Amino acid sequence: MIGAGSAVFIAAAALVVFGPKKLPELGRAAGKTLREFKNATQGLMDDHDNDKKEKESLQNEQK
Repeated sequence: MIGAGSAVFIAAAALVVFGPKKLPELGRAAGKTLREFKNATQGLMDDHDNDKKEKESLQNEQK
């Protein structure tokens, strides 16, 4: 992973490039994007688990 010095350097570079007014907006947008991605992938995993359970129940009924 990155060390503390690298994290400080990245934060300082982002502050210089985007400015102090845009940085919080970018952080919020990144957070929303990650949250939506997490929810979407969780939904896919739930669907996969449900499909697996249905297949197992069909196989048990056939036996």
